[in-house]
Amino acid sequence: MSKESIGVGRRKTAVASVRLRKGKGVYKVNGKKLEEYFPGELAQKTILSPIAKLELTGSYDIVIRTAGGGAEGQMIAARLGIARALVSEDETRRQLLKAEGYLTRDPRKRERKKYGLAGARKRFQFSKR
Repeated sequence: MSKESIGVGRRKTAVASVRLRKGKGVYKVNGKKLEEYFPGELAQKTILSPIAKLELTGSYDIVIRTAGGGAEGQMIAARLGIARALVSEDETRRQLLKAEGYLTRDPRKRERKKYGLAGARKRFQFSKR
């Protein structure tokens, strides 16, 4: 079996586990083709942008397992996972990917709802009389 690199990406509540191995450019997400799981062209470009930046398109087979969150969160989590897997394989790639922002984990999370309020910050309607 060929050596594979693993990277985990997260965004909000989405988690993506990425397995990267030398191959012919077969991309699978949760057992489906990338085009089936993320039908939008922009989504596909976003996910594969670290590979495109390093000009390695078609030289890796990628298997992504993703869960939680929405499509956007899963997309960004997968991109981070791919970037981390590429760096774990070859440390010299870190500088280029970091400069593009592909190795930065977006720390923003959903703020919790507080008691006495309608939402995290929204209040119930105030009536003077």
